[in-house]
Amino acid sequence: MEEQQVPARFERGTDGPKVIVAGLDGSESSWRAAAYAAGLARRQNALLALVYVQPYLPGGAALGVPVAEADTGVAEQLLTEIRTQVERLKGVFQVRWEFHTFRGDPYNGVAMAADQLKADAVVVGASERAGHRFVGSVAVRLVKAGKWPVTVVP
Repeated sequence: MEEQQVPARFERGTDGPKVIVAGLDGSESSWRAAAYAAGLARRQNALLALVYVQPYLPGGAALGVPVAEADTGVAEQLLTEIRTQVERLKGVFQVRWEFHTFRGDPYNGVAMAADQLKADAVVVGASERAGHRFVGSVAVRLVKAGKWPVTVVP
């Protein structure tokens, strides 16, 4: 019996990422990365997952500093700024978005978020810290992991 081949059918608008993860830490480059990711998400009709990784500060905890409260404050500030920008652009620039926070090392947090959210793409800002030339930035580590397409925004 001979197999019949069904011609491939082009489906407009169904290719491309469905979930785009953008790392956000409040730096200028992370805001630019979030804006770039929002544009991609809008054009692809994808979900934009904005991710903030709350760093552990073991030294601060040892000194009695309420670490969890300080980190939650940063996350709340970022969420307030995101909501302000989304409201400002309402009706002009629509995008589906979520905000997630994770705890830990920024690379591991973004990687875990991308895995859990089944990200098709990851967008991060270029590191603004001088020491990352020696240690390696989150962006470089994500690219080297080779699990997702990674866009690094300057």
